[in-house]
Amino acid sequence: MRAVAFEGAKGLVLLGDRALVLLRDEGVPWAGMWDLPGGGREGAESPWETLGREVEEEVGLGIDGAEVLWRHRGESAVRPGAVVWFFVLRLGEGAVRELLFGEEGTAWALMAPAKVMGLERLVPAHRPRLERYLALAGAWGRPVAEEAWDAV
Repeated sequence: MRAVAFEGAKGLVLLGDRALVLLRDEGVPWAGMWDLPGGGREGAESPWETLGREVEEEVGLGIDGAEVLWRHRGESAVRPGAVVWFFVLRLGEGAVRELLFGEEGTAWALMAPAKVMGLERLVPAHRPRLERYLALAGAWGRPVAEEAWDAV
């Protein structure tokens, strides 16, 4: 994927059929809420490079071999008019053994994506993105036809 003007990238990371969620630190936006891996762009990173770096920093996982199920270019929930990328990707269930919690966040959990959607304290921007993915894919963990992806 080529680099485009954007602020950051987040993603629903599936390990097998479970989603990885992170509990946000105090003193940051949406403190104490459940979040998805990802964060702000550094330098000339592409959206995929940004997400890869963030996932590695936050939970020690490499995503190069991940199956990308969907990607979406959208508007930032923090800065109206700014661009952010959202991915849905899947790693094998065995990646759980490689999880190494980093210095960001206070906890992590693996749960069914439907349970993530039901979290009362889910970062608000994620619910509509996940709803859009589910509407396009028809079920959790299924790929979306590339024609329904946003162009990179």
